Amino acid sequence: MNGAFYISSVGLQSQQRALDVIAGNIANVNTPAFKRSQVRFSEVLAMRSDPDVPRADLDNTALATSGVRADSVAMMNEPGTMQVTGSSMDVAIEGQGFIELMGPNGQTLLWRGGTMKVGEDGLLSAVNGMALKAAITIPDDTSAITIAADGVVRARTGEASPVEVGQIALVKVSDPAMLQQLDGGLYRANDGARLVDAQAGEDGTGMLVQGSIERSNVEMTTEMVQLMLVQRAYAANAQLIQAADQLMSIANSLRR
Repeated sequence: MNGAFYISSVGLQSQQRALDVIAGNIANVNTPAFKRSQVRFSEVLAMRSDPDVPRADLDNTALATSGVRADSVAMMNEPGTMQVTGSSMDVAIEGQGFIELMGPNGQTLLWRGGTMKVGEDGLLSAVNGMALKAAITIPDDTSAITIAADGVVRARTGEASPVEVGQIALVKVSDPAMLQQLDGGLYRANDGARLVDAQAGEDGTGMLVQGSIERSNVEMTTEMVQLMLVQRAYAANAQLIQAADQLMSIANSLRR
């Protein structure tokens, strides 16, 4: 009987994790370049302890299910819709790849693009104030900025012809599961993640699109369907606890 309580408890915790992920997707539906996450469930196996099995044969020992693991995986390969804004300070990546930002405490954060600005130090930065790792300095008297598809940044000063001031490089991640999704459409690479430097349009990376932003790939209809499925599964596990409690009460009454 205690097994029913344990099974339903694991089910409730797993569905609660799925509910949190769906809530995060819905909350970021309007966050530029946000990638929706999906929960994947997997059984956690444990080796049965059998004193009659020699230690040399432990690899052949049967495995027993000991729980459920819920992992949140960002759908990095699902692109969002490109929205044309017409602003020269908006940039998006059409395809694979990330722009590196200089985050706090010297850490490197990954960005899928959005609105940029020129910081007080003259460095081209994201709207959150984090400068691009490419360290592109924009002259004070710049009247216009152009960003080519290959990431080359040119600045126009006065009536002079545009001058190249730097190039926005992209990086690829060998395993998207090694990325940790942060607020504001930012990502942090976990320890062990391999980042590959590449120019836009080369080695499988996408192209930069100026004057556009990538919308999130969250579809409200899909999230609402998943929300209803999770709610039904949560309610089923709660009913299992109630049924086990009723059976336990009946068993206790029989002892009297």
